Amino acid sequence: MRRRFDTSFGYGPKTIDRILRYQHFLRLSSHSNSSTAMLAAEAGYSDQAHLVRESRRLTGSTPRQIHHLLHNE
Repeated sequence: MRRRFDTSFGYGPKTIDRILRYQHFLRLSSHSNSSTAMLAAEAGYSDQAHLVRESRRLTGSTPRQIHHLLHNE
């Protein structure tokens, strides 16, 4: 299965899961005024710190920096 994921997406299933969870957080944050901690929990992160670490790994930026980039264009 891992080879099929690598061939189809260029990533393994765990990485795809991480990307999809982060995209879910971004969708939630674009339509909500809830706190980052609440949105992190709703998106499936264990806590806000987990979200921040994952954001840095995937994007090189914090969720706040991404939010500003997306909303100030």
